[in-house]
Amino acid sequence: MNKEIIFLRTFAATAALSSSFLFFSSFKNSGNQTFETIDVQRINIVESDGTVKMIVTNAGLFPNGDDQINGRGTNVERKKRAGMLFFNEDGIECGGLIYDGEKKENGHSSGLSLTFDQYDGDQVMQLLTTDSQKGDERYVSSSLVFNDRPKKESQEKTREIMNELGELRKTDPELFKKKYHEYQEQELIGGAPRIMLGKSRSQNNGLFLFDDKGLPRAMFYLDKDNNPKLEAFDQQGNVISSWPSN
Repeated sequence: MNKEIIFLRTFAATAALSSSFLFFSSFKNSGNQTFETIDVQRINIVESDGTVKMIVTNAGLFPNGDDQINGRGTNVERKKRAGMLFFNEDGIECGGLIYDGEKKENGHSSGLSLTFDQYDGDQVMQLLTTDSQKGDERYVSSSLVFNDRPKKESQEKTREIMNELGELRKTDPELFKKKYHEYQEQELIGGAPRIMLGKSRSQNNGLFLFDDKGLPRAMFYLDKDNNPKLEAFDQQGNVISSWPSN
């Protein structure tokens, strides 16, 4: 009886070790794996040291709020959307692709955005399309946009500043304005669109130029009636030159 018990115990231990070996060896990096279809909610592309370089995700697992990637916080107020996020060698977010679309009451709303960020900052280049409809009114805008960003901008510092300004806006609007301008003067926050190429919300197709404050200063476009126009504006938005003159 004792010999039989010893045999059974030995057999069970051997079987367990063999199963464990087969289980873990199936995940050993032994070359490329081929799959026909994979259903997955999120994929993290990582380097050998664990640094996340790209995230492909559904809307539910899109990182925001208290989530951290590469030991850094994420955009707290960013809406969860399906798409991709890109990270550089330092583990800092440097761009992404997001999209969404859904029916609304008496219409719909959708959009897509592909962005490329300034180092440790926000987007300096964006491919953007939006499509919204309410009743019989539908607005479609598609454009390539280039932005200026503050020279001393950093993602972590921007989060701190925005949290501070968010509280001031609710408690002391005047101090909020003062602090906002101070941070702008320090080149820590701000930025402005400088060039837009594409279709505007007013259905004008063309090239639109902005000054360093984001104010429109020149436009060369075809309006919705296919009329070519060239216009220049002062800082108050008044037309100072136009073609054709009539």
